[in-house]
Amino acid sequence: MGLRAVVSRYVRVTVADLNEVRPTVWTTSVGPDDYGEAGDRYRAAILDQYKVYVEMTDRISARRGLTNTFFLSFNTLVVATVGAFIKDSSVKSIYLEFPLAVLLLQCVAWFWLLRSYRQLNLAKFVVIGALEERLPASPYWRAEWKALGEGRDPARYWPLTHLEQWIPVSFAVVYASALAVALVG
Repeated sequence: MGLRAVVSRYVRVTVADLNEVRPTVWTTSVGPDDYGEAGDRYRAAILDQYKVYVEMTDRISARRGLTNTFFLSFNTLVVATVGAFIKDSSVKSIYLEFPLAVLLLQCVAWFWLLRSYRQLNLAKFVVIGALEERLPASPYWRAEWKALGEGRDPARYWPLTHLEQWIPVSFAVVYASALAVALVG
């Protein structure tokens, strides 16, 4: 498997199309007639499900933020600890190799976790779009996303998930360089 295939398979993120998701969102056996009262209860049920689902989506974003905080704190702790030991010139480079390798591996894990959160949120936004089709307005999926230029123009909006995935990559580059220097030195 070439580099392009690896990048395409493990780094690139795609999202399901609304037309692909729509048939799986709606329970075909339940409709407005099953709720009576001219569908008022049906629309209320959809609105309640929508509220719960949007709240779940927000919680995923909050967990993603906590994940970033954990990994940034972990990096700070390890780098500070290594920095305290490196002040002593008698410390051999072999003692730096292990923490650098650990940091490099955790950067890989951090990247994959962020990628998974990104994929999960993308899927949730498509489902939210399908739910909004049955609501009187579509503020989240259609209006807001359209107002942001659908994330295509960084001058208008650059999706946070695109930016935050570069953080573990940049840390990994620094740690890999330091590890290479430690191994050669």
